[in-house]
Amino acid sequence: MNAIPRVRSSLRRLTCLLRDGARLMIGVPNYEAYLAHARSAHPDHEPMSYAQFFRNRQDARYGGGGKGGFRCC
Repeated sequence: MNAIPRVRSSLRRLTCLLRDGARLMIGVPNYEAYLAHARSAHPDHEPMSYAQFFRNRQDARYGGGGKGGFRCC
């Protein structure tokens, strides 16, 4: 009977890993991991909102924000 909860837990973990991998492929890392890092490493700074974080990561990947246009790799 304990096998079902273990399978569900494993599937949930696999789903999270696949989701995070897909996000990394398009240049959007895990926001929760960013928040944990920001709070521990920079407690004196306010973390970015999700919208700011998303825009920041997209600009870093694709060269937005006046950094010279589209960047592929």
